[in-house]
Amino acid sequence: LNFVLEQLREVPDVHSRRMFSGFGLYRGEQFFGIVSGGRVYFKTNKHTRKKYEDRGMQPFRPSAKQTLKNYFEVPSDILEDSSELARWVMGM
Repeated sequence: LNFVLEQLREVPDVHSRRMFSGFGLYRGEQFFGIVSGGRVYFKTNKHTRKKYEDRGMQPFRPSAKQTLKNYFEVPSDILEDSSELARWVMGM
């Protein structure tokens, strides 16, 4: 979580809140991501989902019976590049 928040330093007003077994990521009051099980997931929409799918990223599965199809795992190379990560957050 600390690494993710540090990587998001270019995005204004980012903070986290504990939720269930992980953390929710917020920009102001807008919920945009999930940190769970050592992975980061961002909220997608019909315009942004394709870039996640094109990279073979999977949706968030909090349990074997539940899949949140609007939240996709962020690729590790994007997490490593804080400027690119900020662009992905802003483009959600």
